[in-house]
Amino acid sequence: MRTGEVFALTWDDIDLEKRIIKISKTVYSKLKDNTGRWFLGLTKTEGSCREVYICDTLYKVLYNYKNKQNVLRKKYGSKYRKYYLEEIKNKYGKIVEYKIVESKYKRKNNAEMVFTNRDGSYPGTDIIKYPFKIIHKELKIENCRFYDLRGSYATRSLRNGIEIKDVAKILGHSNIETTENYYISSTKESRIEANTALESIIQSDVINEIIKFE
Repeated sequence: MRTGEVFALTWDDIDLEKRIIKISKTVYSKLKDNTGRWFLGLTKTEGSCREVYICDTLYKVLYNYKNKQNVLRKKYGSKYRKYYLEEIKNKYGKIVEYKIVESKYKRKNNAEMVFTNRDGSYPGTDIIKYPFKIIHKELKIENCRFYDLRGSYATRSLRNGIEIKDVAKILGHSNIETTENYYISSTKESRIEANTALESIIQSDVINEIIKFE
């Protein structure tokens, strides 16, 4: 998922029973006022609206994380932060986006954001700033962005035999060319792996006999 898609998730988007994440919106920041700066809007393209299936590992992560969030909600009680979605309309009265606004009370349009701080406060995409400081400074992995995980996913999936059409659909690409041209990396190691794979494919008694040169 794109960075904005991940941190736009609400628990309504995640069906743990059917193991599906529904992606239909993205989060972005605007100039801050007295009600905050985070907004929810449409995904990057129409093809970006999609469903992602939850594997076993991710299911355990989300299931345990939700339980932990519920424990923290009880621990903080009335101090646990709550949010609702305020409709933002254009001059024609059409809803163009939603603003994530903090509220002291539960509302009908209450928004239970998935990724929050311990007290329920919603930091938007800022929540990844500290972890990536550690990645860059302590682990010394330079030029690494959260968004780059999409490329890692695409490259590793394709090299393990997943069809490129399936990878493109999961990434939210309408054209497989986008996946192929921008999300698949080539390294010295991967090229060596390609030769190793070829080696195993071409093995045969005929070739082994020929290369003896007897």
